[in-house]
Amino acid sequence: MTHRADFARVKNTGQAKAGRFVILSTLHDPALETIRTGFITTKRSGKAHDRVLLRRRFRSLVRDHAPNFIEIRRYLVTIARPSASLATFAELEADWLRQARRLGLLPRPAEKS
Repeated sequence: MTHRADFARVKNTGQAKAGRFVILSTLHDPALETIRTGFITTKRSGKAHDRVLLRRRFRSLVRDHAPNFIEIRRYLVTIARPSASLATFAELEADWLRQARRLGLLPRPAEKS
């Protein structure tokens, strides 16, 4: 996603869930053929090299987990919280997956007996 209007539409009409390190927003759009992603890393997220690292990590998360989405015809925006630059990749991944499940993007894990 590169247009401000797309980000605004996801914010105004989509769903969002906030976690400790990320805010995940999504909007289902049947007109899309595949997922469209956007990442927001403001200066509050850290210095330039921290923001670049966060965007690389977010792209990796989408690349690894988007094929498992229940429905891929959607916009997905990942917003880094200020504490995200202090988190490890495993912590970011756990928080991102938790928010994705809360939004109904991923199936819930099978319950252990």
